[in-house]
Amino acid sequence: MRNRPSILVVDDELDICQNLADILADQDYDVDIASSGQAALDCAARKSYDVALLDLKMPEMDGIALYRKLREIRPEIVAIILTAYASDPTIRSAVHLGAWRVLPKPVDLFRLFSLLGDAVKQPLVLVVDDDRALCENLWDLFREWNLRVCVAHTEPEALCRIHERAYQVVLVDLKLPEGDGRNLIGQVHVTRPDARTILITAHAESVGDATTDTRPPDAVCLKPFDLERLRTTIARLTASPPREE
Repeated sequence: MRNRPSILVVDDELDICQNLADILADQDYDVDIASSGQAALDCAARKSYDVALLDLKMPEMDGIALYRKLREIRPEIVAIILTAYASDPTIRSAVHLGAWRVLPKPVDLFRLFSLLGDAVKQPLVLVVDDDRALCENLWDLFREWNLRVCVAHTEPEALCRIHERAYQVVLVDLKLPEGDGRNLIGQVHVTRPDARTILITAHAESVGDATTDTRPPDAVCLKPFDLERLRTTIARLTASPPREE
């Protein structure tokens, strides 16, 4: 069965939430609603979403504070901020934090449909590395490249992510705490046969062993990264048709 793109609508005005949910459901989206920041976090703890529509002005937890917390648990979510206060200086904070677009209220539905269509087409990428600063930098960079980015820092965390979502590309560090990058790449290929894998490592001398596996990674990128090569490699792999097993 085809999975419909999933949307989380968050607004303290429940009527607005429900109206948007009904409209988006008619457009074949799987929609959940939340009328507070905490309710939205509870939803995200149970389920991964493609896009979150976040009202900027809400009591207790505004859209920016909410997105900051959402990024911690669901970094792959594309955030669109909805606001009736287009000149609010806090909008800059939302964009700096990584929100993808800001849309004025009342919402132009045709503009919203267009943005949602573009958002869910962005390739879904997982970065697995125990270097948290590197993951944060790659998240910022990949969002600039219009990639949806999730991160994991250990093999068990990565396996949980991989079972949740069908990532087009998985970047795996060769040296992982509680695991080995080569083993994880093998498990990615079993769990998600269509996924492409990139081995990332600062240890060039270890690459030969990794590429002799039964199904080697689709590419190898050495640290520090040649960013243009990394970008073209991801673009090539996301554009490739599914593997024939």
